Amino acid sequence: MNQDVLQRAKQIKLVIFDVDGVMTDGGLTIGDDGLEYKTFNSQDGLGMKLLKNSGVQMAIITGRTSEVVKKRAESTGVVHFYQGAEDKLAALQDLMKRTGLAPEQCAFMGDDVVDLPPMLRCGLAIAVPDSPDLLLKHAHYVTYKKGGRGAVREVCELIMQAQDTFDGQMAQFLTQASIAN
Repeated sequence: MNQDVLQRAKQIKLVIFDVDGVMTDGGLTIGDDGLEYKTFNSQDGLGMKLLKNSGVQMAIITGRTSEVVKKRAESTGVVHFYQGAEDKLAALQDLMKRTGLAPEQCAFMGDDVVDLPPMLRCGLAIAVPDSPDLLLKHAHYVTYKKGGRGAVREVCELIMQAQDTFDGQMAQFLTQASIAN
């Protein structure tokens, strides 16, 4: 692992996720009734819960508005939630002001050029591998896994490993396994 990325990840107190293309595969399914449907990765969800348990806050900043995203945020422990954010940088600045965090304490994970302004403002800029070249060029870290396919979990584990909280979060599962034997 790149030492610069690990140093940046060690400082993170807040991870901000885009939704479409990061927490999902980027596909948009809209029914005849006008309702929007999304598919989320369950392993990403557990990763988010573990990250929260390790003391890192999470936020969602998305340009779209969807009730299903609100439900996902609630189920994974996301406290800071911005929907319909056409200006994601303004949302990020509001979020940093409300949390009192400095840019180097924030990570932003995106998948398209609309995510570039907040990514460039954060201490750790993360992109998924199928992002446009401009985004990939400016990312500190590009996930191995694609959006909606474990990329969020990968980032959660990276941050926990950099902050030496990963083993502690995994210990609960190893303890449960040893009790079962």
